[in-house]
Amino acid sequence: MLRIIMLAVMLVTGGTASQLPEFAQQYRQRLGGTIDALAEVMADFRTDAESFGLSPDEALQRMRGGQDLFIRQRGDTLARTQERLEKLRRQQLAMATAGPFARIVIFAENADPALAKATAADFEPAVPVTTEGLASAGLGAFAGLLLMRLLQAAGRPLKRIRLRRSHMRR
Repeated sequence: MLRIIMLAVMLVTGGTASQLPEFAQQYRQRLGGTIDALAEVMADFRTDAESFGLSPDEALQRMRGGQDLFIRQRGDTLARTQERLEKLRRQQLAMATAGPFARIVIFAENADPALAKATAADFEPAVPVTTEGLASAGLGAFAGLLLMRLLQAAGRPLKRIRLRRSHMRR
């Protein structure tokens, strides 16, 4: 019975781990779309600033130092948008130049929370036919095997104690 449970755990952990490369790939697709959308917002802002003879930085400073609370808040929002765009571009470049396994690490270390949440909401599992998908499945199955072995080893002392108690009662 224990072997069946162990096999089931390995299948679940292996199957789950095999989806990491697919999730990272779907995240990368969303990353590109998000960068395009944020770049468009910032390009429109740059055009507006230039039409008043200002650089984008000068326009942001004017907005953030203005008397109107709405305009100050909008300036703060645009500054955060600009920072996020730069961060996402760096992440996209890192992923584009990284190998298959490194992309998963880059995603795990630098995932944009809003983007990762949106990716998870629309995530569609896929059969892992890439090297990284198969390797992830194998590592996940191995992690499940280790977990079951640890649980099995942790249960042995308790089993011995129960056996000793039952022998003492006889």
